[in-house]
Amino acid sequence: MRWMNLSLEAEERARLPGYREDAVVRHFEAPGSIATRFYEVRAKSILNRVPEASRMPFRWTINPYRGCSHACVFCFARPTHTYLDFDAGRDFEREIVVKVNAPERLRVELARPSWRGEHVALGTNTDPYQWVEGRYRLMPEIWQAMIDARNPASVLTKSPLLLRDLELMRELNRRAQFAAALSVPTLDEKAWRATEPHTPHPRARLEAVAELNRAGIRTGVLVAPLMPGINDAPEQVEPILARAAEAGAVYVTGIALHLRGEVRQVFMQWLAENRPDLVPRYGDLYRRGAYAPVSERRRLAALLSGPELAPRQRGRASFRGPEPPPSAVAEPDQGRLF
Repeated sequence: MRWMNLSLEAEERARLPGYREDAVVRHFEAPGSIATRFYEVRAKSILNRVPEASRMPFRWTINPYRGCSHACVFCFARPTHTYLDFDAGRDFEREIVVKVNAPERLRVELARPSWRGEHVALGTNTDPYQWVEGRYRLMPEIWQAMIDARNPASVLTKSPLLLRDLELMRELNRRAQFAAALSVPTLDEKAWRATEPHTPHPRARLEAVAELNRAGIRTGVLVAPLMPGINDAPEQVEPILARAAEAGAVYVTGIALHLRGEVRQVFMQWLAENRPDLVPRYGDLYRRGAYAPVSERRRLAALLSGPELAPRQRGRASFRGPEPPPSAVAEPDQGRLF
Protein backbone atom coordinates (compact mmCIF):
# COMPACT_ATOMS: atom_id res chain seq x y z
CA MET A 1 0.00 0.00 0.00
CA ARG A 2 1.38 3.40 -0.98
CA TRP A 3 -0.19 5.30 1.90
CA MET A 4 2.64 5.05 4.41
CA ASN A 5 1.94 7.90 6.85
CA LEU A 6 -1.59 7.09 7.96
CA SER A 7 -2.78 4.69 10.62
CA LEU A 8 -6.41 4.96 9.48
CA GLU A 9 -7.87 2.05 7.58
CA ALA A 10 -9.95 2.67 4.52
CA GLU A 11 -13.45 3.61 5.63
CA GLU A 12 -15.41 2.77 2.52
CA ARG A 13 -15.37 1.94 -1.14
CA ALA A 14 -16.92 3.83 -4.02
CA ARG A 15 -17.56 3.17 -7.69
CA LEU A 16 -16.33 5.93 -10.00
CA PRO A 17 -17.39 6.23 -13.66
CA GLY A 18 -14.76 4.84 -16.02
CA TYR A 19 -13.10 2.51 -13.47
CA ARG A 20 -13.85 -1.20 -13.35
CA GLU A 21 -12.88 -1.69 -9.72
CA ASP A 22 -14.22 0.11 -6.69
CA ALA A 23 -12.06 2.91 -5.35
CA VAL A 24 -10.69 2.71 -1.82
CA VAL A 25 -11.74 5.91 -0.04
CA ARG A 26 -9.55 7.48 2.64
CA HIS A 27 -10.64 10.33 4.87
CA PHE A 28 -8.37 12.79 6.61
CA GLU A 29 -7.86 16.51 6.92
CA ALA A 30 -5.76 18.36 4.41
CA PRO A 31 -3.58 21.28 5.56
CA GLY A 32 -5.77 24.02 6.97
CA SER A 33 -8.13 21.43 8.50
CA ILE A 34 -9.98 20.92 5.23
CA ALA A 35 -11.86 17.64 5.13
CA THR A 36 -10.71 15.84 1.99
CA ARG A 37 -11.40 12.39 0.59
CA PHE A 38 -8.95 10.45 -1.55
CA TYR A 39 -10.14 7.77 -3.94
CA GLU A 40 -7.44 5.20 -4.67
CA VAL A 41 -8.03 3.71 -8.11
CA ARG A 42 -6.14 1.47 -10.49
CA ALA A 43 -6.03 3.12 -13.89
CA LYS A 44 -6.36 1.04 -17.04
CA SER A 45 -3.85 3.30 -18.78
CA ILE A 46 -1.72 6.27 -17.77
CA LEU A 47 -0.40 7.74 -21.03
CA ASN A 48 -3.16 9.96 -22.40
CA ARG A 49 -3.12 10.82 -26.07
CA VAL A 50 -3.98 14.40 -27.00
CA PRO A 51 -5.88 14.56 -30.32
CA GLU A 52 -4.05 16.01 -33.29
CA ALA A 53 -6.81 18.58 -33.70
CA SER A 54 -6.18 20.06 -30.27
CA ARG A 55 -4.16 23.25 -29.74
CA MET A 56 -1.55 21.43 -27.69
CA PRO A 57 2.07 21.27 -28.91
CA PHE A 58 2.51 17.84 -27.34
CA ARG A 59 0.68 14.59 -27.95
CA TRP A 60 0.96 12.76 -24.61
CA THR A 61 0.20 13.58 -21.00
CA ILE A 62 0.23 11.89 -17.60
CA ASN A 63 -2.04 12.91 -14.74
CA PRO A 64 -1.52 10.79 -11.60
CA TYR A 65 -4.19 12.80 -9.75
CA ARG A 66 -7.66 14.04 -10.66
CA GLY A 67 -8.98 17.01 -8.73
CA CYS A 68 -6.63 19.37 -6.91
CA SER A 69 -6.48 20.54 -3.31
CA HIS A 70 -4.75 23.77 -4.37
CA ALA A 71 -8.30 25.11 -4.84
CA CYS A 72 -7.35 27.83 -7.35
CA VAL A 73 -10.58 29.65 -8.18
CA PHE A 74 -9.60 30.03 -11.84
CA CYS A 75 -8.43 26.46 -12.54
CA PHE A 76 -9.32 25.45 -16.10
CA ALA A 77 -9.28 21.74 -15.13
CA ARG A 78 -12.34 22.00 -12.91
CA PRO A 79 -14.79 20.72 -15.57
CA THR A 80 -12.93 17.40 -15.82
CA HIS A 81 -14.35 16.44 -12.42
CA THR A 82 -17.87 16.38 -13.81
CA TYR A 83 -16.96 13.25 -15.78
CA LEU A 84 -16.72 11.47 -12.43
CA ASP A 85 -20.15 12.72 -11.31
CA PHE A 86 -18.48 15.27 -9.03
CA ASP A 87 -19.05 19.00 -9.28
CA ALA A 88 -16.46 21.46 -10.54
CA GLY A 89 -16.51 23.55 -7.37
CA ARG A 90 -16.07 22.12 -3.89
CA ASP A 91 -15.78 18.50 -5.10
CA PHE A 92 -12.87 19.35 -7.39
CA GLU A 93 -10.95 20.59 -4.34
CA ARG A 94 -11.94 17.92 -1.80
CA GLU A 95 -12.65 14.70 -3.72
CA ILE A 96 -9.25 13.73 -5.12
CA VAL A 97 -8.66 10.67 -7.28
CA VAL A 98 -5.26 8.99 -6.90
CA LYS A 99 -4.07 6.60 -9.60
CA VAL A 100 -2.01 4.42 -7.29
CA ASN A 101 -0.73 2.18 -10.10
CA ALA A 102 0.46 5.07 -12.29
CA PRO A 103 4.20 4.16 -12.17
CA GLU A 104 3.56 0.49 -12.89
CA ARG A 105 1.24 1.27 -15.81
CA LEU A 106 3.73 3.76 -17.20
CA ARG A 107 6.50 1.16 -17.32
CA VAL A 108 4.24 -1.22 -19.22
CA GLU A 109 3.18 1.43 -21.71
CA LEU A 110 6.68 2.81 -22.31
CA ALA A 111 7.87 -0.73 -23.06
CA ARG A 112 5.34 -1.34 -25.81
CA PRO A 113 6.87 -1.86 -29.27
CA SER A 114 4.46 0.74 -30.64
CA TRP A 115 5.72 3.46 -28.29
CA ARG A 116 7.94 5.93 -30.15
CA GLY A 117 9.52 7.76 -27.23
CA GLU A 118 7.53 10.96 -27.71
CA HIS A 119 7.62 13.83 -25.26
CA VAL A 120 5.31 13.39 -22.25
CA ALA A 121 3.95 16.41 -20.37
CA LEU A 122 2.94 16.38 -16.71
CA GLY A 123 0.95 19.07 -14.95
CA THR A 124 -1.29 19.78 -17.93
CA ASN A 125 -4.41 19.64 -15.79
CA THR A 126 -4.14 19.04 -12.06
CA ASP A 127 -0.84 19.53 -10.27
CA PRO A 128 1.23 16.33 -9.90
CA TYR A 129 2.98 17.96 -6.94
CA GLN A 130 -0.12 19.00 -5.02
CA TRP A 131 0.55 18.48 -1.34
CA VAL A 132 -0.75 14.89 -1.11
CA GLU A 133 2.09 13.79 -3.43
CA GLY A 134 4.25 14.15 -0.32
CA ARG A 135 2.46 11.10 1.05
CA TYR A 136 1.67 8.97 -2.00
CA ARG A 137 5.06 9.59 -3.65
CA LEU A 138 3.98 8.62 -7.16
CA MET A 139 6.29 11.02 -8.97
CA PRO A 140 9.71 9.51 -8.09
CA GLU A 141 8.74 6.20 -9.64
CA ILE A 142 7.23 7.98 -12.65
CA TRP A 143 10.51 9.83 -13.23
CA GLN A 144 12.48 6.62 -12.76
CA ALA A 145 10.36 4.90 -15.41
CA MET A 146 11.08 7.81 -17.77
CA ILE A 147 14.80 7.58 -16.99
CA ASP A 148 14.94 3.86 -17.66
CA ALA A 149 13.09 4.33 -20.96
CA ARG A 150 15.18 7.42 -21.86
CA ASN A 151 11.93 9.25 -22.57
CA PRO A 152 11.80 13.08 -22.75
CA ALA A 153 9.36 14.85 -20.44
CA SER A 154 8.40 18.15 -18.82
CA VAL A 155 6.44 19.28 -15.78
CA LEU A 156 4.38 22.31 -14.83
CA THR A 157 3.63 22.86 -11.13
CA LYS A 158 2.89 25.40 -8.43
CA SER A 159 4.86 23.52 -5.81
CA PRO A 160 8.52 23.52 -4.77
CA LEU A 161 7.90 19.92 -3.68
CA LEU A 162 9.32 18.95 -7.08
CA LEU A 163 12.78 19.75 -5.66
CA ARG A 164 12.49 16.54 -3.66
CA ASP A 165 12.98 14.74 -7.00
CA LEU A 166 15.75 16.99 -8.31
CA GLU A 167 18.33 14.24 -8.75
CA LEU A 168 15.88 12.15 -10.74
CA MET A 169 15.12 15.13 -12.95
CA ARG A 170 18.81 15.77 -13.51
CA GLU A 171 19.31 12.15 -14.51
CA LEU A 172 16.37 12.29 -16.91
CA ASN A 173 17.79 15.48 -18.39
CA ARG A 174 21.11 13.71 -18.96
CA ARG A 175 19.58 10.63 -20.55
CA ALA A 176 16.83 12.22 -22.60
CA GLN A 177 15.49 15.75 -22.19
CA PHE A 178 13.68 17.44 -19.35
CA ALA A 179 12.26 20.90 -18.69
CA ALA A 180 10.21 22.46 -15.92
CA ALA A 181 7.96 25.45 -15.36
CA LEU A 182 6.64 27.02 -12.18
CA SER A 183 3.34 28.86 -12.23
CA VAL A 184 3.51 32.20 -10.39
CA PRO A 185 0.42 34.31 -11.10
CA THR A 186 1.23 36.88 -8.44
CA LEU A 187 3.51 37.82 -5.55
CA ASP A 188 0.84 40.05 -4.07
CA GLU A 189 -0.01 38.47 -0.72
CA LYS A 190 -3.69 39.42 -0.78
CA ALA A 191 -4.27 38.29 -4.37
CA TRP A 192 -2.38 35.03 -3.80
CA ARG A 193 -4.29 34.03 -0.67
CA ALA A 194 -7.62 34.95 -2.25
CA THR A 195 -7.22 33.13 -5.57
CA GLU A 196 -4.85 30.22 -4.74
CA PRO A 197 -5.77 29.52 -1.10
CA HIS A 198 -3.92 26.22 -0.61
CA THR A 199 -0.83 26.64 -2.78
CA PRO A 200 2.77 27.03 -1.58
CA HIS A 201 4.03 30.58 -1.27
CA PRO A 202 4.87 32.06 -4.70
CA ARG A 203 8.29 33.20 -3.49
CA ALA A 204 9.13 29.58 -2.68
CA ARG A 205 8.20 28.71 -6.26
CA LEU A 206 10.64 31.29 -7.62
CA GLU A 207 13.33 29.91 -5.34
CA ALA A 208 12.64 26.52 -6.90
CA VAL A 209 13.08 28.07 -10.36
CA ALA A 210 16.52 29.29 -9.32
CA GLU A 211 17.55 25.94 -7.88
CA LEU A 212 16.39 24.01 -10.94
CA ASN A 213 18.27 26.32 -13.29
CA ARG A 214 21.40 26.05 -11.15
CA ALA A 215 21.07 22.29 -11.52
CA GLY A 216 21.12 22.62 -15.31
CA ILE A 217 17.39 22.07 -15.84
CA ARG A 218 15.77 24.54 -18.20
CA THR A 219 13.07 26.16 -16.11
CA GLY A 220 10.73 29.05 -16.81
CA VAL A 221 7.94 30.99 -15.16
CA LEU A 222 4.27 31.21 -16.09
CA VAL A 223 2.47 34.32 -14.95
CA ALA A 224 -0.89 32.71 -15.42
CA PRO A 225 -3.63 33.53 -15.43
CA LEU A 226 -3.53 37.29 -15.62
CA MET A 227 -6.82 38.52 -14.13
CA PRO A 228 -7.91 42.10 -14.75
CA GLY A 229 -8.19 44.09 -11.55
CA ILE A 230 -6.78 41.24 -9.44
CA ASN A 231 -3.15 40.57 -10.40
CA ASP A 232 -2.54 42.70 -13.50
CA ALA A 233 -1.35 46.00 -12.03
CA PRO A 234 2.19 46.87 -13.20
CA GLU A 235 3.32 47.07 -9.58
CA GLN A 236 2.13 43.48 -9.15
CA VAL A 237 3.70 42.09 -12.33
CA GLU A 238 7.06 43.88 -12.27
CA PRO A 239 8.32 42.13 -9.09
CA ILE A 240 7.64 38.76 -10.70
CA LEU A 241 9.67 39.73 -13.76
CA ALA A 242 12.53 40.97 -11.59
CA ARG A 243 12.61 37.85 -9.41
CA ALA A 244 12.26 35.56 -12.43
CA ALA A 245 15.29 37.25 -14.00
CA GLU A 246 17.23 36.83 -10.75
CA ALA A 247 16.25 33.15 -10.71
CA GLY A 248 17.65 32.67 -14.21
CA ALA A 249 14.28 31.78 -15.72
CA VAL A 250 14.83 30.82 -19.36
CA TYR A 251 11.51 32.43 -20.27
CA VAL A 252 8.57 34.22 -18.70
CA THR A 253 5.21 33.84 -20.35
CA GLY A 254 1.58 34.09 -19.41
CA ILE A 255 -2.02 33.77 -20.36
CA ALA A 256 -5.12 35.87 -19.88
CA LEU A 257 -7.84 34.31 -17.76
CA HIS A 258 -10.30 32.20 -19.72
CA LEU A 259 -13.62 31.01 -18.34
CA ARG A 260 -14.80 27.89 -20.10
CA GLY A 261 -17.59 25.61 -19.01
CA GLU A 262 -18.17 25.32 -15.29
CA VAL A 263 -15.15 27.50 -14.52
CA ARG A 264 -17.20 30.57 -15.36
CA GLN A 265 -19.77 29.82 -12.67
CA VAL A 266 -17.15 28.99 -10.03
CA PHE A 267 -15.09 32.09 -10.75
CA MET A 268 -18.01 34.49 -11.05
CA GLN A 269 -19.46 33.25 -7.77
CA TRP A 270 -16.09 33.82 -6.11
CA LEU A 271 -15.92 37.26 -7.69
CA ALA A 272 -19.38 38.21 -6.41
CA GLU A 273 -18.40 37.18 -2.88
CA ASN A 274 -14.89 38.60 -2.80
CA ARG A 275 -14.66 41.36 -5.43
CA PRO A 276 -18.20 42.54 -6.21
CA ASP A 277 -16.72 45.75 -7.57
CA LEU A 278 -15.29 43.75 -10.49
CA VAL A 279 -18.45 41.86 -11.46
CA PRO A 280 -19.58 44.42 -14.08
CA ARG A 281 -16.10 44.57 -15.61
CA TYR A 282 -15.87 40.80 -15.99
CA GLY A 283 -19.42 40.60 -17.26
CA ASP A 284 -18.41 42.98 -20.02
CA LEU A 285 -15.03 41.36 -20.77
CA TYR A 286 -16.45 37.83 -21.05
CA ARG A 287 -19.91 38.59 -22.40
CA ARG A 288 -19.11 37.03 -25.77
CA GLY A 289 -17.55 33.83 -24.50
CA ALA A 290 -14.72 32.24 -22.58
CA TYR A 291 -11.93 34.54 -23.76
CA ALA A 292 -11.19 38.19 -23.11
CA PRO A 293 -11.23 40.52 -26.14
CA VAL A 294 -8.08 40.72 -28.23
CA SER A 295 -7.44 44.27 -27.07
CA GLU A 296 -7.44 43.14 -23.44
CA ARG A 297 -5.14 40.23 -24.18
CA ARG A 298 -2.72 42.59 -25.91
CA ARG A 299 -2.76 44.89 -22.88
CA LEU A 300 -1.94 41.96 -20.61
CA ALA A 301 0.79 40.77 -22.97
CA ALA A 302 2.52 44.13 -22.74
CA LEU A 303 2.91 43.64 -18.99
CA LEU A 304 5.38 40.81 -19.64
CA SER A 305 7.84 42.84 -21.70
CA GLY A 306 9.49 44.62 -18.82
CA PRO A 307 13.13 45.79 -18.91
CA GLU A 308 13.98 43.35 -16.11
CA LEU A 309 14.03 40.51 -18.63
CA ALA A 310 16.49 39.70 -21.35
CA PRO A 311 14.83 39.50 -24.79
CA ARG A 312 15.00 35.70 -24.75
CA GLN A 313 13.03 35.61 -21.51
CA ARG A 314 10.07 37.67 -22.63
CA GLY A 315 6.85 35.91 -23.43
CA ARG A 316 3.43 36.83 -24.73
CA ALA A 317 0.14 36.48 -22.94
CA SER A 318 -1.09 33.75 -25.25
CA PHE A 319 1.41 31.15 -24.01
CA ARG A 320 3.58 31.62 -27.04
CA GLY A 321 6.75 32.51 -25.21
CA PRO A 322 10.16 31.92 -26.76
CA GLU A 323 11.00 28.53 -25.30
CA PRO A 324 8.40 27.21 -22.88
CA PRO A 325 8.40 23.46 -22.28
CA PRO A 326 5.57 21.60 -23.96
CA SER A 327 3.57 21.22 -20.76
CA ALA A 328 3.48 24.99 -20.40
CA VAL A 329 2.03 25.90 -23.75
CA ALA A 330 -1.43 26.49 -25.19
CA GLU A 331 -4.88 26.08 -23.79
CA PRO A 332 -6.01 22.49 -23.33
CA ASP A 333 -9.02 20.64 -24.56
CA GLN A 334 -9.90 19.78 -20.97
CA GLY A 335 -11.88 16.64 -21.52
CA ARG A 336 -9.12 14.87 -23.39
CA LEU A 337 -6.16 15.09 -21.06
CA PHE A 338 -7.03 12.25 -18.70
